[in-house]
Order: sequence, then structure tokens, then C-alpha cells
Amino acid sequence: MQLFLKLFAPHLQWFYHCFDRIVINGYLSFFIREINVAWFFRQLCQKPIVTKEVLRERTGVYQAWVAAYARNHHLPLEWAVPGQRKEDWVRPALRRMTRQGRCGVYYILQSMEQGWTFRVVAPKYPTQDPNLRFVRKHRSRFTHYYFYIHDEVAGPMALRIGSFLPFTLTAYLNGHHFIERQLLRQKIPFRKEDNRFLSVADPAALQKAADQLDPKVIQQRIDYWALILGPKFSERERLACRGLHRLYAVSQIEYCRNFIFQRHWPIRSIFHRSCELGLYLLTVDRIAALFGQSARRRIRGKWQNVVERVDHGQQVFRTYFKNSFLKQYEKARTFLRQEIVCNNLKDFALKKTLAHWEPMRQRFQQITDRFAHTQAQLLNVHGQFDVLARLAKPVLQGQTKVAGIKLENTRLMRLLETLLQGAAGHLRRWTAARLYQAIVDAYDLQPKDYTLNQLRYDLRKLRLHGLIERVPKTYAYRFTVKGAKLSILLVQLRRRLYGPLAFGLFRRRPDPEFLPNSRFEKAFLKVEKAMDDAIELLAA
Repeated sequence: MQLFLKLFAPHLQWFYHCFDRIVINGYLSFFIREINVAWFFRQLCQKPIVTKEVLRERTGVYQAWVAAYARNHHLPLEWAVPGQRKEDWVRPALRRMTRQGRCGVYYILQSMEQGWTFRVVAPKYPTQDPNLRFVRKHRSRFTHYYFYIHDEVAGPMALRIGSFLPFTLTAYLNGHHFIERQLLRQKIPFRKEDNRFLSVADPAALQKAADQLDPKVIQQRIDYWALILGPKFSERERLACRGLHRLYAVSQIEYCRNFIFQRHWPIRSIFHRSCELGLYLLTVDRIAALFGQSARRRIRGKWQNVVERVDHGQQVFRTYFKNSFLKQYEKARTFLRQEIVCNNLKDFALKKTLAHWEPMRQRFQQITDRFAHTQAQLLNVHGQFDVLARLAKPVLQGQTKVAGIKLENTRLMRLLETLLQGAAGHLRRWTAARLYQAIVDAYDLQPKDYTLNQLRYDLRKLRLHGLIERVPKTYAYRFTVKGAKLSILLVQLRRRLYGPLAFGLFRRRPDPEFLPNSRFEKAFLKVEKAMDDAIELLAA
């Protein structure tokens, strides 16, 4: 992390780290064991025989309650459309709720999904009790309800509750939504798009709000909505079943480090190069070191690097480790995110319960810190900056279009070479008349071949492209810092690389057996041979 900040601090506006997507499963502790389910119906509910109809009775009561709740609160209760993301489907309703400044449930979706439930099995052999039935746990496909909530503390969240026993609950939260609610409560201005903050008036307050997301807050909000939206039990049933409390376990969790740059250049130009380097530099040993593990002879799960292309051509670099992975991607031109996605906490020897939230946070901070250090080295490369294509584009000055600067323009290259030769001496500052006389004398030109108006047009072109500037309150010109670098690049590229290579490829190639002892000539020969090999490969 410190290396990343050291290398890119001049280009960074600010950064923060927080939990992103959080998926938590909730279980009614009493109904985890099959024997407790049988006791509940036979002893507490006074059902002599536990049948399928007895189990479905609780399901029917809960489904009727959900329909009545939606009707009384004027909420849409619809079946989810196959192939349509549920979040996209309910987003217009969330926007209306946010615009009105209200909190509560704003949408209910139904979906047929796989889940754990119970079935009744008759004994294989005759028993002394004719009413004896076994209750067995199994996976089945049944109705699940998605309650979409705008919470005053956690922000937008969702609860998925199964309609069959044991009424398993799944909560979907997002750390960015929690931070947003905290900043709104503190009246701190910010700008947020989707699940990322683009700007904030007080970055330290944002990081403090991110650190305030703890298991106490999470369990309090889930318990609150589970009591309102979950299945109902009588007071007698709760006392007999030791309260029917829910146990919560983390199913999936994401922790991210976010870097907001001043411009899109540092990300766009070097991110693709870093992905290419990461594909072959991050070996199994380095991946294991990133995740704080040791690479053993027998490796289970997926250990690999992948570059994926998602919507709108966006690339995502992923490093897989067992059931989890690290990913890095750029978003919104100035936003770079490095994130760990954990689908099984056992991969990191962590426990799933909310009581172990802080060890989980510390472990993920360590992993993302090592990942940021590694990616800083991979991002510290020469990016792709096509300066020649940018200079070749025309520039508009009012209604006039001024042509670009190209390598094949001999007149411009001659002008730049003259300026560079005298930049440290008599041409540190120049006027058009003085520069015109220097060019005519240096190249022995006739006035009819090169006029003063042509020079003024070329100087105008250089000024509009930012290579030169006029000295204030004078008629003299001088190089800009950017202009001096670009001029050296253009002149040397034409004289030292472009010209000699083109001569060797299209005119006459020197005999390699009798080359002079020059490293430049040997380098030119290697480039020419590599280009010949590339042409042969393309032809094949």
C-alpha cells in the first residue's frame, strides 16, 4: 500500500477502503436439527402424525401473510422475470423512495429457487408407534420472497426469506450504502455513482464511517427487519423453543481499496500493460504469498490469473485462490478498485459468525495491502501513449482548422531541428524574422522556396499544439516544457529510428558480416530481423 501511494501520490486525489457486497445467511437455531422439528409439531403443536400437509400448513400461513402485507402497504408483489437482474427491476422504485426521503419496504419479488427444507419419511419397517414419522433435511425448489428495503441506517438492502421450514433468511447489504447514510446524517457533501464515491468534502470522515460498520450494527438491522417480515410464532412457541433466535453466518463478502485519480491518464494508459504483466509474473508461489498461504505440492481449488472483458469493453484482472479471488479494474475513467471476493471463509482459516468480524476485516486488509503493493510494481510500467497520433490531429482555432504535426512534414521537422540546435544559445527566445534568417542560412534555402509567411503559419501550428508559447508583453517565442520534450522526440525519432530503419527495409540493407563496431548499427539489424520475422508470421 505504501509503495502504491509513493509511486502514484502526485496523480491521486484521495483513496479509501471498505466492505462492499455482504451476503449473510440467518438460521433459526432451534430448527437446525431434524429432531427438534419433529418435537415442535408433535409435542408443541399437538399433531400426532407429522405429514407433508402439516409442514405445508406453516408455509400457507406465511404466504398468506406476505400477500396481506403487500396489499395493506400498497407494495408490488410480483414474480421475478427469468434472465432479468432483480436489482435492475426494482431500481426505479428505489429511486422514488430515495427522492421522497422515505424508508421501509418498497418492493417484493417472488422466485422459485433451490433451498434447504424438510420432508417426511415413513419408517422402512413396522414400529410399535404407528404414528412415527422421520423428518429429514433435503434440498428442494420452492418459493422465496425478496423484500427490498430502504433502511435508515444500512441504506438499500434486501432480505430473501424461504417460505418453507426452516425459513432460512439471506441478507444482502453493501458497505457503500452504509457509508452514504452516515455521510447524509453528518451532512457531509459527496458525489456517488452506483457503488463508488467519486468525491467527498471530508475523506477522513468517509473512512471513519466505513470503519463504523461492525457486527452489532449489521445484526441489529437484520434482526429488526426479520422480526417484521419473517414468519410469525406465538409467545408460547417462542418460550418453548428457547426464543427462536437466529444465528448469522457470512456467506460471501467483498473488501475493496479504492483509488480516485485526478485524471484518467494514469489508469487508462498503464492498466492494460499491468494486466499483461500480471498474467505471467504472478505465479503460484506469488499468489500463495498474496493470500498469506504456502504453496504445497497438492493444491485444491483454482489458482490462476485471468483477464476478463465485461460490459462496454471494460477489462478486469482476476487472481483466483481456491474459492476466492482478487480483482482489479478501472471504472468511471478516474476510479481504480482493488478488491477481494471471498466465497468461503475457510480458505483463510476464518470463522463465519459475526463475532469474528474484526479478524475478518484485518485479514482482508492485509491481503489487499499485499495486492496493492504487487500491483503498484506492475502498474509502474511504460503505458501506451500515442503522442504521434494526437499531434497529427488538426486543432480548431475559432472557425479555422489548423493541420496537425506529422513526421513526414519536412518543413516542420526542419524548423524543430533548428530550434533545438539553438535552444541553449541564440534561439533561447526568438522572433519570427530572426528565426527565418537562421533557417535560410542553415539549409541554404532560397526566399521563393521558403517564405516568412510559411514560417509564421508553422509557428502558429506549434503554438496551438502547445509546443511553443509567446513570451508575455513581447513578440518573441520560447519552448514550453512539454514542447521541448516532444520536439526532441520527433526529431530523434525521424533522424535516428524512422529514417535508418526505413532505409534498411526499403532501400539497401547493410551486409551483417562487415558491420562497423557500432551498437546502434547492431540494434538496427536486430530490429530489421524482428520485423522480417513478424511479417513472415503474419503471412503464414
